[in-house]
Amino acid sequence: MPIAKRRLSLAALILLVGAGAVILAILARTVAAPARAADSNALWHVVHDLCVTDMKVSGSPSPCLTVDLARGYAVLKDIRGATQVLLIPTLRVTGIESAQLLTRGSENYFEDAWRARTFVEKRAGRPVPREDVGMAINSIYGRSQNQLHIHVDCLRRDVRDALKANEARIGSRWAAFPVELAGQQYRARRVMGAELGPNDPFKLLAEADPKARADMGRETLAVVGETFAGGKPGFVLLSDRADIMRLDQAAGEDVLDHGCAVLADRDPDRATP
Repeated sequence: MPIAKRRLSLAALILLVGAGAVILAILARTVAAPARAADSNALWHVVHDLCVTDMKVSGSPSPCLTVDLARGYAVLKDIRGATQVLLIPTLRVTGIESAQLLTRGSENYFEDAWRARTFVEKRAGRPVPREDVGMAINSIYGRSQNQLHIHVDCLRRDVRDALKANEARIGSRWAAFPVELAGQQYRARRVMGAELGPNDPFKLLAEADPKARADMGRETLAVVGETFAGGKPGFVLLSDRADIMRLDQAAGEDVLDHGCAVLADRDPDRATP
């Protein structure tokens, strides 16, 4: 090959490599940088400075829907959707990466969030079947707030249908779910019982997966109510890990539907809230 052509090829290669590096850098910033809000501590200020203070001074949880000082959580109506609420600790807990969540005797916030579904039902104006309710916490790369908050709302129709269709393939140990949910590949496991009780999803994930325990900030968790074969109540736990190359921010909230369209399937004559 003539020297001029070799130099041209080398220059082209350098340009391609450089362009690839730029693209990877952009992808890394897109996925690896946490979503930013005007104030990433806004939820903490609302709960700590307003809700908890009001509860202690006047006995009113305003602007929250409720504050449980004994168990250490508040429930706040989210600004998105007609039915979505957030379960938020009254202690400073930044998010899923917090070591506090894995300590012995720590509060099971997902159990508290499951009880908070009554606020979803009140805003929906009707009972919501357990298999239509989902709870989710995003990874540090899929959230905008640095105070732990669990989203509680209706489940997406397609997610509900996929879970039911593959119910027999969800075991008591974490394993890859056979189809994508909300465009992402999740792992799933089942937990039996009408309530979560001692089954804390944060601990169940960390105890089963050393890689997750080592970097919980990259993880997202979603918990869905389910009625298994024979009418047995339980839950499906879903986990996903942020992945730059797949443009996956690990936002479990994506399995929820803040328009609550799933309720129309249960009562076609009733308008969706």
